[in-house]
Amino acid sequence: METVGVYKAKTHLPKLLERVKKGERIIISKHGIPIAVLQPFAPQEKSDAATVIMEIRRLREKCHLSGISIREMIDEGRR
Repeated sequence: METVGVYKAKTHLPKLLERVKKGERIIISKHGIPIAVLQPFAPQEKSDAATVIMEIRRLREKCHLSGISIREMIDEGRR
């Protein structure tokens, strides 16, 4: 993975984007400190509704209020 400075990245952005389009990852640095990565875009896969609902239910099973009511939590947040 190549590292380029901010000035070079601004000056040669179209060329860098062509390289990224081919699969390369390029680090952009400012004064030698990495601040960003140019990398190919990878769209996230969408989950179907049934899978999302199942994951939410699994999460809810793990979370418990330990005897505290929602009203008590609201009142605690207002203090």
